[in-house]
Amino acid sequence: MDPDVKVGATICKMQYDKILKYLDTAREEGAEVLCGGEPVTLDSPDLAGGLYIAPAVLGNCTDDMTAVKEEVFGPVLSVLVFDTEEEVIRRANDTEFGLAAGVCTQNLSRAYRVISKLEAGSCNINTFNAYPCVLPIWRIQKQVVSDGN
Repeated sequence: MDPDVKVGATICKMQYDKILKYLDTAREEGAEVLCGGEPVTLDSPDLAGGLYIAPAVLGNCTDDMTAVKEEVFGPVLSVLVFDTEEEVIRRANDTEFGLAAGVCTQNLSRAYRVISKLEAGSCNINTFNAYPCVLPIWRIQKQVVSDGN
């Protein structure tokens, strides 16, 4: 992990515990924590008491895993392998949520082609969370509309 990347604290103890539970469940379901995922205590007195978790990358993930199916709302990335665009679009749209989606690729034609078929409130290319927090977010799946606040 790049030491210059800044990651803030988890918003509250309840969410902190949920994130750690998601990570435990991911391990139990067969995912491999490739990096991160552990609680972090910072040395700075200004940051003491903060609820920090090192950003986690989960490998060996499958579509039926809890951390893949549900929105963790924490620093957890699940890596899944796919063979075709059609397959990945079908799998990405097979969710009851659909708040946001992201496509990472060097091929911008592919990126635009794929995001045009994703059922998500916002779609990002080679970045994530680039939208100002004051913009409304239109959820496509289970939750219908949010004002973003």
